Amino acid sequence: MKSTPLSLIAGVVALAAVTGFAALNAPGDAVPTVAKAASRLPVERSSLLCPAPSSSDLAATTYTSFTPAGKNDGEAGGAELKPAAALTADEATEPDPKQDKKAAAKADKPVVALKEPGRPVGAETSKSDAPALVGTATGRLAPGWTAQQTTAVTAGGARGLLGATCTGPGTDFWFPGASTSKARQDYVHLTNPDDSAAVADIELYGPDGSLKSEVGDGITVPAHSSVPMLISTLTGEAVEDVAVHVTTRSGRIGALIRAADDTAGSDWLAASVDPTGTLVLPGIPADATSVQLVAFAPGEDDADVKVQLMGKNATFSPAGNDTLHIKSKMTASIDLRDVTRGEPGSLRLTPVEADRATPIVAALRVVRGTGSKREVAFIPATGPVGARASVADNRAKGSILSLTAPGAAAEVKVTASAGTEGGEQAVKTYTVKGGTTLAVTPPVPSGLKGTYALTVETVSGGPVHAARTLALPEGGIEMFTVQTLADDGGTVEVPTAQQDLSLLDD
Repeated sequence: MKSTPLSLIAGVVALAAVTGFAALNAPGDAVPTVAKAASRLPVERSSLLCPAPSSSDLAATTYTSFTPAGKNDGEAGGAELKPAAALTADEATEPDPKQDKKAAAKADKPVVALKEPGRPVGAETSKSDAPALVGTATGRLAPGWTAQQTTAVTAGGARGLLGATCTGPGTDFWFPGASTSKARQDYVHLTNPDDSAAVADIELYGPDGSLKSEVGDGITVPAHSSVPMLISTLTGEAVEDVAVHVTTRSGRIGALIRAADDTAGSDWLAASVDPTGTLVLPGIPADATSVQLVAFAPGEDDADVKVQLMGKNATFSPAGNDTLHIKSKMTASIDLRDVTRGEPGSLRLTPVEADRATPIVAALRVVRGTGSKREVAFIPATGPVGARASVADNRAKGSILSLTAPGAAAEVKVTASAGTEGGEQAVKTYTVKGGTTLAVTPPVPSGLKGTYALTVETVSGGPVHAARTLALPEGGIEMFTVQTLADDGGTVEVPTAQQDLSLLDD
């Protein structure tokens, strides 16, 4: 009986206090406060998707998972890559309601499980039906988490060293450099990490514009599943240089293209950076015997770009190929042949007229070797390494790191992690002159056993673009693959929030 009056009195006192505070600090009389800048905090969750590696009985695949050590380790967390259900295009087009349950049941046991930052873990398989992988990292293993899938196929039509950095899910991907020609067998792999089905569209563009295709519309990718699509079956036109555009109507997917050339081996083609006016394509090997640029302008305007090679000592324009005209919604290509002439290099594309920067996407098809000993790899345009970028699966021999500073000179720190089976990290700092490409044999962990990861951090100066070449010769063939490095997005900007009691004042 006594509690009601006391509660009422307490409520009146509290209301009076709030009202009095609001009256003394009315919006018009408020002392102006300086808004605090947003802070950057480590991400708490990351997702990665790895495509099905190969259908060849001669394929041997290595998976490597890695998270760089951070200043603030945070909660323990975990990082696991688990199998996705493998579906044919027909199964995806006419989905079985039981498929989702089947996929969920199959994705229980992780193929690769990372337990601590700073030391990679690896796994191997030689199964021809090895599935795509779907992964999630949480806690201290989420910021900067990366995974590499490296497959060696020693013979057959898909011969080659195929390297892919597992990608995060998205809704929009551009792949200039694909093909529907008879000499190529290019598959686009679509992987869905989520609990509900995704619906994707695939558009194809050649030198004369859009390629007719009815099959590429409304492709269903069931939950936790992966679907490969042979690109040449999406159209009746055989075209050498094709830009592939993958978008989703609903849901998110990961997308990569496995390109196989009857005469030059095979490799993965990763998506180009989002359309923009200036592009950098880093890491052309010094001994490249053929370099072909494929570019595409997705907007309504044509693009005129300057083509420049950033070499070991300076930037110059390739003779006879200093500019490229790209018509709207049409692919354009240049055969740059052996443009590096024995020195490493990177390509830069900039608008001819600075005030008319038309967004474009681009990729390079790079060949090493000659005749039947040729081997192919692809280098898409990529963003700068920014604060930090990492690449996994480096070997004691065969790794080359290319660092390119398209503007001002820059200083970068390169950390070689501990090995998957032993060894201690090593650190080295490099200075990259403006407008040049520096190719180095990266530091190797002391006492290395297994494979290791490289982390590149910008210390000072202008932006730096980077790529890692992994070369594993086999049977007299200089088999190789190139992976670009871009900012790992390990931190996000979090706005500072504070109480605003003026909201109580009507």
